[in-house]
Amino acid sequence: SKMTVKAVKMPCTSANVYTKVPDGGWGWTVAFAFFVVEALTYGIIKSFGVFFNDLMESFDETNSRISWIISICVFVQTFTAPLSTVLSNRFGHRLVVMAGGLLVSTGMVIASFARSVVDMYVTIGIVSGLGYCLSFLPTVTILSQYFDKRRSLVTAVASTGECFAVFSFAPAITALKEQIGWRYSMLSVGVLQLGITACGSLLRPIVIREQEKVKAQPPEESTETKYMLENEQTCTSIESIDSGVDITTSPSNVPGKTKAEPKSEEPKQHGQNPVENNSTPPEPKSKLLDFSVMRDYSFICYAFFGLFATLGFFAPSLYIIPLSRSLGISKDHSAYILSAMAIAEVFGRVFAGWVLNKKPIRKIYIELICVILLSVALVAFPFASGFWGLMICSVYFGFMLGTVAGTHIPLLAEDDVVGIERMSSAAGVYVFIQSLAGLAGPPLAGVLVDTTKNYSSAFYSCAAGMVLGAVFLALVRPCKTGLCHHQQQQQQQVEESTAGPPPELPDDFIDMDIGKAENSGKGSDSV
Repeated sequence: SKMTVKAVKMPCTSANVYTKVPDGGWGWTVAFAFFVVEALTYGIIKSFGVFFNDLMESFDETNSRISWIISICVFVQTFTAPLSTVLSNRFGHRLVVMAGGLLVSTGMVIASFARSVVDMYVTIGIVSGLGYCLSFLPTVTILSQYFDKRRSLVTAVASTGECFAVFSFAPAITALKEQIGWRYSMLSVGVLQLGITACGSLLRPIVIREQEKVKAQPPEESTETKYMLENEQTCTSIESIDSGVDITTSPSNVPGKTKAEPKSEEPKQHGQNPVENNSTPPEPKSKLLDFSVMRDYSFICYAFFGLFATLGFFAPSLYIIPLSRSLGISKDHSAYILSAMAIAEVFGRVFAGWVLNKKPIRKIYIELICVILLSVALVAFPFASGFWGLMICSVYFGFMLGTVAGTHIPLLAEDDVVGIERMSSAAGVYVFIQSLAGLAGPPLAGVLVDTTKNYSSAFYSCAAGMVLGAVFLALVRPCKTGLCHHQQQQQQQVEESTAGPPPELPDDFIDMDIGKAENSGKGSDSV
């Protein structure tokens, strides 16, 4: 049967209705929108460092106080993830992403007129941070709904938008600053981020509605044959067409009536749906935020994986240049190392999507292998010496980071974690838990560096967090299978306890009915 699609008018939007997950169609437009949203959110966040020196000079502030702008922004972005889920379930992904784009652009434009670093905390940290949350999470959620077999590959490729943005935005903004200054450059970035609103308008909702199958009615059978078949199937009286519940009121027991009209409910008794009944029961309202995922042991383990793994995501990008400078590598060569890491991350994302797209494959185990290899990369950094040593470690880390960073959120849609039905709520809770590590991770690494006077301690701490994340990730599948089996056993026990013993029928049940039929026949002949 061919897949059908039609547009159904809904309030303020129109939905794509499919009979099954399309794995394409309008999903390709949504994938392009996600690519642009990635570039205008995480791409801008990672490129914001080009403004650091200008902000330090303009506001006469230290590097640490300026760095809090992005720290607050990232924390607000992840901390408000449940709010994004609630709004998406209430108003739809399209309106939420469009509103998020307006917030992102407004915060960046107002920040270009800021007079102190505190103004930056409010505009970029809070306003734009909230906009980043409302823009990114609903986009990746609806993209996962448009794809099934190709979900991992499409999501990984589309997520490379932030990597390409780092290449293009950083040198472009630097060149623009030399021409018009940092304030007008930041204003231009804010205007450019209005593109998120345009991308949000492309996120048409998707509805999966199974195609109704109507069976052809069998040809008319004689009444006697129909009653005999009914007697064999239901063990009821041959003189009753209502399953022998009340023989005395059966139409066939009325004197002088030789044929009984079949009831309208008869197709339901034989497992057929009546064709004329087109009304469908109203669908139950979905919860704005389904906290039932917190009772799922597999999701709890996966959330702890995200919590500890986030500690290992930031260290190289923050400390690779200071580490290389401490080893005597020039500033230009240090920038080359960071660029090589970003290039490798692109290939890692694409490779992970290609591997996870293979069937059959247990995706959670592939993710576990990538996390373990990423832990090895973090441990290898302190042992690197010289330019080429750090270059090899950076390329290796960037590749493995791409395999994990581009797939850990879409994996929530897999049945091993929560499934596609609860992904929206699970993603909000998952990213919210990640925010705790995102806020505490950089200060923790900074304290270790200040205490030990060695940048290697930051990489060791991140490696330890990644190893703990791998342990919890390894427990996801066992918790899922063990929990499911436990629930099935409990359900069987409840059913056995509530169900009473089957009703006992007398041995001469059919003989009694036949005798009644013969007596009624003799009575009618005598009349």
